[in-house]
Amino acid sequence: MEAPITFPDVERLIIDNLKFRSEFAGVEIDNRPAADFDGKRKAVLVSRTGGAWVDDLHLDQPLVELEVYGPDKTAAHALSLLVRTALLQLRGTVYGSAVVHDVVETEAVRWFPDFNRPGANRYRTTVWLALRPVS
Repeated sequence: MEAPITFPDVERLIIDNLKFRSEFAGVEIDNRPAADFDGKRKAVLVSRTGGAWVDDLHLDQPLVELEVYGPDKTAAHALSLLVRTALLQLRGTVYGSAVVHDVVETEAVRWFPDFNRPGANRYRTTVWLALRPVS
């Protein structure tokens, strides 16, 4: 009988890897906004939005969206570019029971107004990851 598959929390994998990088000092990074969040300060919100386990390849392939906010459009864009670079550097990262085999942008940084938070400055990026269980 095969051992059960242990799926990593891809949101936490990304959050934990971004939080401890010096270029993100002072940036709120989580999978949900703080109660008082108004979209006008530096923040990165991470959400798994899809993907699937591919049994034949023994890969979890999550699709993850990152919402990046800043005090103005220029700052939000600059932070988005830092996030973009950091995500691509996740290749080879071991996290719990998985290793990041690949990271592919499916939709690069794009301006996306936040109609729930007037005055917010938001960019969104979507990435696809390939996570392989550690042997």
